[in-house]
Amino acid sequence: QDRMPPFPQKEAEAIVERAFGRPLRDIFASFGPAVAAASIAQVHRAEVNTDDGLRPVAVKVLRPGIERRFASDQDAFAFAARNAEAFSPEARRLRLVETAATLRRSVALEMDLRLEAAALSEMAENTKDDPDFRVPAIDWDRTGKDVLTLEWIDGTHLSNHTALEAKSFDLKELARAVIQSFLRHALRDGFFHADMHPGNLFIDDEGRLVAVDFGIMGRLGPKERRFLAEILYGFITRNYRRTAGVHFEAGYVP
Repeated sequence: QDRMPPFPQKEAEAIVERAFGRPLRDIFASFGPAVAAASIAQVHRAEVNTDDGLRPVAVKVLRPGIERRFASDQDAFAFAARNAEAFSPEARRLRLVETAATLRRSVALEMDLRLEAAALSEMAENTKDDPDFRVPAIDWDRTGKDVLTLEWIDGTHLSNHTALEAKSFDLKELARAVIQSFLRHALRDGFFHADMHPGNLFIDDEGRLVAVDFGIMGRLGPKERRFLAEILYGFITRNYRRTAGVHFEAGYVP
């Protein structure tokens, strides 16, 4: 999630300088060590100069050499998938070749942080009137292919139940906010955060859910949204025959 070993500070600083063609001191007033690290990138706390003084920001930096390493892994996945489908009817049913191709496409999108910034911007527009969900603001002047700069979020990890209870947050209400937010995004907007694990979710001091890491997003067309709503409603009302029927209508099951 967000606890992988970080890569060296000097490498991160060099990536930022290459991204903007300027010395680090001309980009950020300060640039601290990594505060979170995942498989594709890590996040540093930095500060920028504003008319009102220093403003904290979160700076996401791609891991060096990550594209080459992922390409090697993806070639291995594709090779294994092709061979599995060639020899196993069960593997063909699971469509492993298509799964490997989907992974390759999704990872390619994650390798360009400008696409994540665009997803953040779209999500911000969709959710601007939602009372219990928000996303960090983007610093476009300090964002590029390998570097993404966002508003710093002073929040509590959703997984830190002890801290949330100490701040008198109602855990059941927070759980409801997570589910309702996801369903609003998926069913109302057709555009949703597809990586909502606890490492990517915070609760701010006002009790709002704040999502980060928009590298993996999902889209649903109107027809898919209707199918998803019917499937969920079938499960909630325990109408399992109807739920099964929707799978056939949608073409999810041959």
